Amino acid sequence: MDIFDITASIVLYKNDKTVLRTINSFFDASVGKKIKLFLIDNSPTDELREITSDIRTNYIHNPRNPGFGTGHNIGTKQASGKSKYYLILNPDIYFDGDVLNQICEFMDNNPNIGVLMPKILYPDNSIQYVAKLLPTPFDFIVRRFVPYKKIKEKLNYRFELRHSGYDKIMDVPFLSGCFMIFKMEVLEKINGFDENIFMYTEDIDICRRVIDAGYRSVYYPKVCVHHNHEPKSFTDFKTFKVYLRSAIYYFNKWGWFFDIRRRIINKRTLSQL
Repeated sequence: MDIFDITASIVLYKNDKTVLRTINSFFDASVGKKIKLFLIDNSPTDELREITSDIRTNYIHNPRNPGFGTGHNIGTKQASGKSKYYLILNPDIYFDGDVLNQICEFMDNNPNIGVLMPKILYPDNSIQYVAKLLPTPFDFIVRRFVPYKKIKEKLNYRFELRHSGYDKIMDVPFLSGCFMIFKMEVLEKINGFDENIFMYTEDIDICRRVIDAGYRSVYYPKVCVHHNHEPKSFTDFKTFKVYLRSAIYYFNKWGWFFDIRRRIINKRTLSQL
């Protein structure tokens, strides 16, 4: 049986061919490694089937669109027992250089890491503050609905760990799902993403389960990737409803105001800074 160094998945939905930049980033950064890429296409049609002819790619059309996490789970189940690491990639991520080799070497030397995220940059090279504490309902309400900029900035300064400088390795309980690399055995142990979450809070949920399984959730700024991100939940009402539904599910699952575990993890996170 073939054992891959890294398998990865990209969940597609009505994307254009700019996703080729993400696909090529993965291939170009994986020189010398045995890899496999799953393209999980949740679009109504399979127009993206021919987007790449690379034999290391497995295209899967899934027109019922079960969501982001469930889409990635299709790939993780196929890679189960066949890979050392599993990479979750957004179709608007791109990177170059030795990113994956450096990440894998660091994870090899730190076997207690279950999931890792590098530094995430906007296309203009400014930092995306996506290494966060576990959110409270108050965090969600203020960041989405309160119109006062100063109040939001004060909350985000702590919640997004901006005081850390984003320049050192940190154990962080909430990593962005745009680029997450898991130790495969950990992903198998926690059964992948929660398929009850269509989109948006699945990354918070899975990081919590990695931590509760006894592994580290790590922000690793020694390497960086670029994320051409636009916050649709702020501008598109339909998308915002999906976001709100996932937030309600998340807090119903983990606790709204009496989440003792959240308090312990956040306190531990802040104590290291």
